[in-house]
Amino acid sequence: MAANEPGQPDADERLSTHDLPTPSSALAIGAHPDDVEFGCGATLAKWASAGCVVHHLVLTDGSKGTWNPDADIAALVIARQSEQRAAAQRLAGPHAGEVVFLGHVDGELDSSLAVRGEVARVIRTLRPQVVLGHDPWKRYRLHPDHRHAGLLACEGIVAARDPHFFKEHGLAPHRPGVLLLWEADEPDHVEDVTGFVDAKLHALEAHESQFESTMKAIDPQQMAAFRERVRARLAGLGARHGVGSAEVFKRIADL
Repeated sequence: MAANEPGQPDADERLSTHDLPTPSSALAIGAHPDDVEFGCGATLAKWASAGCVVHHLVLTDGSKGTWNPDADIAALVIARQSEQRAAAQRLAGPHAGEVVFLGHVDGELDSSLAVRGEVARVIRTLRPQVVLGHDPWKRYRLHPDHRHAGLLACEGIVAARDPHFFKEHGLAPHRPGVLLLWEADEPDHVEDVTGFVDAKLHALEAHESQFESTMKAIDPQQMAAFRERVRARLAGLGARHGVGSAEVFKRIADL
């Protein structure tokens, strides 16, 4: 898998933990609309089917997400928000929680103290048991938004858990139980997502504005090929770990 391809990476046999107990709530933090579905969509669908409330936090406005140089950017931003809300519903159904957009300009996200505070505020407000996000230490990653989004997930947890960070929020601190990082170079946790790959695909296909640029699927034949790539990737990961399909993560539990 290429370093900058979205979704699930290759993984070796050294994964040490399997299948978290279904959390009561989860917050997935993505740089752009669709990043969450690529990174952990099947896992979220599995948890939601067992009663987990699934929240999304999208950090940018997705305004660079087109190859059309003449695109109406304001309309694209609105479309991508609508697509993300639809994807969240497709993943979690009645257990879909909040979909929060911070609205930073696509391609200009940074992991500044101010943005860290915005992320910490969302964590303190939603109080998730599990947080999921990009691995900011993935080697050879080109897209700066993905690096910064991963750092913000990590640093936002630190700020949210400690009472003397951002006291001006007027919110009680909150310490999630586990952080799962997708796209990790050294994953050590596997989630069995057998039976939930179609839910992941259904959610990804809500992001119609991304068919050309990200999914390379502008006609039925290409869409079928995209679906097969995703199914094959997750099936390959599953085969290595004795399950039908899997998503893999770096697990950090000492929060």
